[in-house]
Order: sequence, then C-alpha cells, then structure tokens
Amino acid sequence: MVTLIDSIDTRPRHPEKANRPENEMLRKPDWIRVKAPGSPIYRETQQIVRDNNLVTVCEEAGCPNIGECWSKKHATMMIMGEICTRACAFCNVRTGLPTALDPMEPENVANAVDKLGLAHVVITSVDRDDLPDGGAEHFAQVIRAIRARTPKTTIEILTPDFLRKDGALEVVVAAKPDVFNHNLETVPSKYLKVRPGARYFHSIRLLQRVKELDPTMFTKSGIMVGLGEERNEVLQLMDDLRSAEVDFLTIGQYLAPTKKHHPVARFVTPEEFKSYATVATTKGFLLVSSSPLTRSSHHAGEDFEKLRAARMAKLAHA
Repeated sequence: MVTLIDSIDTRPRHPEKANRPENEMLRKPDWIRVKAPGSPIYRETQQIVRDNNLVTVCEEAGCPNIGECWSKKHATMMIMGEICTRACAFCNVRTGLPTALDPMEPENVANAVDKLGLAHVVITSVDRDDLPDGGAEHFAQVIRAIRARTPKTTIEILTPDFLRKDGALEVVVAAKPDVFNHNLETVPSKYLKVRPGARYFHSIRLLQRVKELDPTMFTKSGIMVGLGEERNEVLQLMDDLRSAEVDFLTIGQYLAPTKKHHPVARFVTPEEFKSYATVATTKGFLLVSSSPLTRSSHHAGEDFEKLRAARMAKLAHA
C-alpha cells in the first residue's frame, strides 16, 4: 500500500540547486556564452559615450550583449546618474544617495544620439525616490531634446515605477515617447527578496494607466527567469500584463552580477524560452522576445519596426 508520505515527490524542484551553497554561482551553459567586446566600432561607441559624459545601462548592468550592440553603435543611455535609491537583489547599479541632476544631460544625450546615428534609442534611468517627481520631468526633457536634435529618431523609455509620485507618469506620457517600457522583473512571489522596494500590482497599474492616458502608445514589460519562479507563475504574470493591455513582453535569463547578488536558481533551456514565447503569443501580445540572452533593449530598433507591423496587421484584420 502506498501512503500519502510515500506518494509525495521529495526530489528537489531544481536538481542542479540541490546541496549547493547559497552563494555558489552556477556554471554557465554553452547557450549563454558570448564573445568579448573589442571591435573598432565598439571602441568608437565607447568614446562617444565618454565624450558626452553619459552613463549606459550596458556597462552598469554588465549586459552580456554589449559587444554586439556597441559594435552596431546601439547604446542604452541611463540618465539621472549612476547611483540608485533602491537596492534590488538582481541589479549591479550602486545604491546610495544620488547626486544632483545634471542640467546638461538632456542635450548631452541628444548629442550622443545624433553622433551615433540612432534611428531608435532606449533611455532608462536609476530609481530616484529622492526627487519629488521621481525624475519624470527630467525624462520629459531628454525626450524633447532628442526630438529637437533628431526628429526622425524613435524613442523608447524604460522607467522606474514612480511609486508614491502623484502626477509623474502623466508628465512622461505627455512627452510622447514611442514606447513606454516598465519591467516587472520577476513574479510576485519573488518581490520581497528580488525587488523589495517595488510593488507588483502598482507596476501593473502603471502600465495600464499609460494605455488609459494614450491608447496609441506602445507599452512593454520584461522579466527575468531562473530566479526560482514556477512556470505557472510566469503564465499568470502574462495574463496580468495582458489585462493591462501591454503590447510587448521580453523574457530573458537572469545572470547574477556577483556572488553577493541573488543567486541563479537555474539556467532555463532555450526550449523552455520558446515555449514561453508560444504561450505569450497565444495570449495576445503583439510581440514577444524570449531567449536566454533577451534583454529589454536588445534589438530594440528592429523590435519597434515589428511592433508597428504587428499593429497594422491587427488593425487590418479587425
């Protein structure tokens, strides 16, 4: 006779994590490895960033795609300094008391966009909980400066959550970026450890509010997997984003910057990423990017063109 205790599967959910010290970093599989950067165009991009006194999330977050992107002169600008007021367990950006905003930054960003010849640019930032508007007006100034310098450049912003900053979102949306991105980062059950300063349903509501303010604006969000989340949690997150009418979902592998950060629970296989993409597409997202090396700004320009085409196709069949 099989008892209840006998029937319980006591094997670890993720075998590769069993008996592993908490701070031990998993060995990266072959599918997550990339070539070291160093091409002449990479160095030229690096120099333009330095000449304009800019910070990039490519460097600050240790993005694995920096070699590929900078070799195409694609750099994601990180505005409002390099010190964040949050202390997310996945992020390599320094936490502390930020410096004052640089009044020249909007013009410097616009100049770099012009020098790099960007047809599409992604602008992100640190969290600035110290500012009354969370940096919303600074975002708007950067958008306006780029529009004035290179009016044909499409603009994608990746913003903080503007938690407890009444009216901030409205300021940013009124500046008319082409894509409004705010990442959920992970499933709700992981927020306390991974994203303790944020609130999951506030982020969902933020994205929903963008659509209410401007139904024509593309919205986008992304998550990391490999943090210990369960598949059904990811599928529920997809439904939550679709309830907020989010257009574009990105899913990528979490990579711990150092042993001090949240450990990688496991490396999700390419086949699992493909499965997530299939499910997300059936749920109604206009576009899904799901792969081990997917990041919010990776191939953002090409993805923007795909977004526009997907919307046109949807309207044509409506």
